[in-house]
Amino acid sequence: MRSTRRRVLGAGVAAAAIAALTAGTPALAGGHDDHGRGHGHGHHPQPSRTTTVQLLSFNDYHGHLEATDGPLSKTLDPSQTAVGGAEYLATALKSLRAKAPRGSSLTVAAGDLIGGSPFLSGLFHDEPSVESLNAMKLDVSSVGNHEFDEGTTELLRMQKGGCHPTDGCYFPKQPYGGADFQWLAANVVLKQQAAAKGRGHDHGHDKERTLLPATSVKKVNGVKVGFIGMTLEGTPTLVDPAGVANVEFKDEVETANKQARELRKQGVNSIVVLLHEGGVQSGTYQQCVGISDPIATIAKTMTADVDAIITGHTHQPYTCSIPDPKGNPRLVTSAASYGQVVSETDLVIDRRTGEVDRKKSTSVNHLVARDTFAKDPKQTAIIAKWNTLAGDLGQRVVGSNKEDITGDSSTCRCTETPMGDLLADAILWGTKAPANGGAQLSFMNIGGVRASLLLAPKYTEAAGQITYKEAYDVAPFGNLLVSMDMTGQQIKDTLEQQFIAGRPGGRDALALGVSQGFSYTWDPTAAQGSRVVASSMTLDGTPMDLGATYRVSTLNFLANGGDSFTGFTAGTNLLGGAEDLANLVAYFEATPGLTAPADRVAGL
Repeated sequence: MRSTRRRVLGAGVAAAAIAALTAGTPALAGGHDDHGRGHGHGHHPQPSRTTTVQLLSFNDYHGHLEATDGPLSKTLDPSQTAVGGAEYLATALKSLRAKAPRGSSLTVAAGDLIGGSPFLSGLFHDEPSVESLNAMKLDVSSVGNHEFDEGTTELLRMQKGGCHPTDGCYFPKQPYGGADFQWLAANVVLKQQAAAKGRGHDHGHDKERTLLPATSVKKVNGVKVGFIGMTLEGTPTLVDPAGVANVEFKDEVETANKQARELRKQGVNSIVVLLHEGGVQSGTYQQCVGISDPIATIAKTMTADVDAIITGHTHQPYTCSIPDPKGNPRLVTSAASYGQVVSETDLVIDRRTGEVDRKKSTSVNHLVARDTFAKDPKQTAIIAKWNTLAGDLGQRVVGSNKEDITGDSSTCRCTETPMGDLLADAILWGTKAPANGGAQLSFMNIGGVRASLLLAPKYTEAAGQITYKEAYDVAPFGNLLVSMDMTGQQIKDTLEQQFIAGRPGGRDALALGVSQGFSYTWDPTAAQGSRVVASSMTLDGTPMDLGATYRVSTLNFLANGGDSFTGFTAGTNLLGGAEDLANLVAYFEATPGLTAPADRVAGL
């Protein structure tokens, strides 16, 4: 694996002479003058004119403390190096910081640090994730859509600290202290009624109040670096809308342009955007081949006052140079997900003007390789601490499967999958009884299916056993089951929303898993809004009447219009149900020997 080692460490050393882009650090304010040392700049003739700020960035951590993830795809990483895990990420950050002069390195992130997390972190409302990030000395991060999974009130608790309102303190002698780093939410604005109560953060002369601060300014080596943190505008479609009813999500470019003007007025001329939005490219983790929208357009239209854009959301790694509106090159980076990659960016800044010299600033992505970096003992202790608390709960066997059942959120989410249908079956199982909702058919969003069920052991269980921990991995969001009345026409209209051109979040096609007994035909060649063949819709073999009323069940996320499935909001006579994980566990216990459901939708 010598070539892999060179890719992981050798590239970093070479890139140390490079300078680039990421974000700011409160804890490192003040810094030390590098006098042109470090990152290959030690022999530069003008040490007093420029200084280099090292930015280390990552995104979409999602509470992946344990090193259980596989490698990146073969396209992204042909070497198939084992990467990720908090223990290795912490050591990688320390190793990269050690190459920079003391006080000249900042560690930043681009959102989704919490939410959608595996069992160990998610079971404790992601307090373990924040504790691990505090120990890594993360300085600042944007919010992402998953920061809002449990609503705005819970996000504020994650920032400020305090025991969970329902679960209480997991360690009474050590109450949760909050995040040492600052989450930024420049485009998350409190609605008028909330702002009138004086809540939120007032920035400058803005009348709008943001849920969390919009910007953060760090002084490093005598220069100011400003950070603007944002999530994607489409966040309300990706979380339970009820949890974010008190805020509005503003346009990313308009927000960045406005905040950049404010920073310039404050004398901050080096500006980095931390944005939880991204794109997809077809090269390796070090490349930028055919970078897609939405980030391509965002980068081309965002004000030239922004010197670098650190992105996330798509779980893709890339290091791009995309011209700003004035035609000047600008670094745009992303670091995959789950702590598998770290972007190292060196910003070369003119001491006199405070401006970034983009021609000298560069960025490189590093694999967080488990065969290169040692385990960080602090992270090991954090993982052990929470695993002890979890006890035997996670390894309790709750069900079994006879074959692989696949098709989770790691797919394109654009087609019906066995796992999507299986979860729809589980929802129907939990809502079919008249007292539980009287549902006749059920739907599940593929994006909410966070793991597949494989025959091979995932943890320490026997082959074919499903543990509570695996069930949690599948359904970590804490949604509730909801049953409602919908007409056949409303069901058809909702199914049509599986394809919406320009859908927020960059996924035009989002499929729904459907429960056993319901089927229909999808015509992808038909015009948008006319792709469901109405005459093909059947329930238990009987054609459905578009004018008749049916009982439909789903998750509250979809019932509230999540993933842009606003058709569900037309439902009436709503009845709440069990929490989705509890229902799924009960379903697994009641139906041992699961197999992969056959397709129920033709053409999708």
